[in-house]
Amino acid sequence: MLRVGLKLKERFVLGLSVVAVLFTLLLVIDIQMDYGYAGNYVVPSHGRVRYANREDGPEAAYNSFRKRFLQKTNSGSVNASKEAAQLEQKPSDALVKDKKRVKDNEISEEHDDFSDLVDYLLMEEKDRERYREELGRESHVLQKDNEGDLARSENPTIAELKNLDLEHANSTINSFIYEISQHELYTEDSKHVEKLLQQMALEPIQHVSQKSGGTQLKLIIQYPGQFQALFKPMRFPREQQTLPNHFYFTDYERHNAEIAAFHLDRLLGFRRAMPVIGRLINITKDIYEKAEGELLKTFFISPSDNVCFHGKCTYYCDTSHAICGNPDMLEGSFAAYLPPLEFMARKVWRHPWRRSYHKRKKAQWETEGNYCLLVKEIPPYDQGRRLYDLMDMAVFDFLMGNMDRHHYETFKIFGNDTFPIHLDHGRGFGKPFHDEISILAPILQCCMLRESTLQKLIRFHNGPIKLSEAMRQSMAKDPLTPILWEPHLVALDRRVEIILKGMRDCVQKGKDLNTIENT
Repeated sequence: MLRVGLKLKERFVLGLSVVAVLFTLLLVIDIQMDYGYAGNYVVPSHGRVRYANREDGPEAAYNSFRKRFLQKTNSGSVNASKEAAQLEQKPSDALVKDKKRVKDNEISEEHDDFSDLVDYLLMEEKDRERYREELGRESHVLQKDNEGDLARSENPTIAELKNLDLEHANSTINSFIYEISQHELYTEDSKHVEKLLQQMALEPIQHVSQKSGGTQLKLIIQYPGQFQALFKPMRFPREQQTLPNHFYFTDYERHNAEIAAFHLDRLLGFRRAMPVIGRLINITKDIYEKAEGELLKTFFISPSDNVCFHGKCTYYCDTSHAICGNPDMLEGSFAAYLPPLEFMARKVWRHPWRRSYHKRKKAQWETEGNYCLLVKEIPPYDQGRRLYDLMDMAVFDFLMGNMDRHHYETFKIFGNDTFPIHLDHGRGFGKPFHDEISILAPILQCCMLRESTLQKLIRFHNGPIKLSEAMRQSMAKDPLTPILWEPHLVALDRRVEIILKGMRDCVQKGKDLNTIENT
């Protein structure tokens, strides 16, 4: 009896140990979903917050703005989508005329120059403070350049922090990396960006391998001199829109969206996205002959005699979703790689306004009006530049229509007082006739934005050069131009105006700005 009793006791202890291990594993996974993580270290990013109420609080503009503008901005989306389908079937000369017609329709309304926002920008600090107090607002809507903005007295580069000699950088990519600073990836007058773009577009491809992880196929392109680029292939024409029944987390990635995002990031003055350029490659010579291993097993010839491959990934990596050339020529985006982790470690943060990534559940920010107040209490959003960086990111994503912003990364060497890197924009520019107001939730719930960002948006809105034209000129240098379908460019100008209307709501909060100035 004693021996049998010991065996039962051992079984009980063993079972209890297994349960404890499984519980610990689930707890760690749950913690990582709510905490920033980098390498093997788990570091808090933004803590959990409790649900309070399901309606917008008195300081939140999100729901009210959606009710007032959502129907207006999207009222023509159904008809516009039908027009888009017709545009795709027309010859090039008719397409040019239709482009002009679409653009003329968008600007047919009387131009709003947002003079009230311009007047607010020109206000002295004491007048803004008085205005804030009269509205009973706890914080300012706009942030001055010397507080939480890009302009700082100190902006060290990687070379300075690591005591590296720029003159001895042995490649263009190393020179670019050495000059990454605390507040931007590259300077406005950087000489290395254009050189990187040229190298990725013209240098011979030496080796190809598939990037592990991710939901869709990406290839690592090896150039001479240990220079690498991330390749995203073309899957369908620029005119093909996101399928109406596709969720944002199951949508295809677009190579041209990555290219356009780089140009948009640079035009907005953020300079937080790595250089990206388009290139036309030969699948046989540039990929098949340079690849090896499991990737080679996924190549085949389609019934149309086109060379195809699909690789291995979570979604869309099978014969029915293969990437095919014409017959073996293929477009793709080439993005310069970030510095290696062993050289510049990065920290991954969960975005506070991350979506639920579930077909039925909603995220906390979608149900709680005072969500921003809770975010402001948690580091690093309780001080410094980080929350304003997320407002910039919301502007950036809204202009692209990118809903797939679940995490972001920063360079650990700069601490928390640094910019979030703008990465992974393949799911942008998918719906030119629909403006996803929920992307602006950070701005409308917090009612805050950098002065410099608002000034840029007003300049693009009032001209003389609209954002669409600035993008058209910037992308004209890319080998795959035109990069965007014309309705996407029209959408950029329309979305700039929507952001400005949202900021007007935040500034006025139901009061006439002119009456405040005259009191």
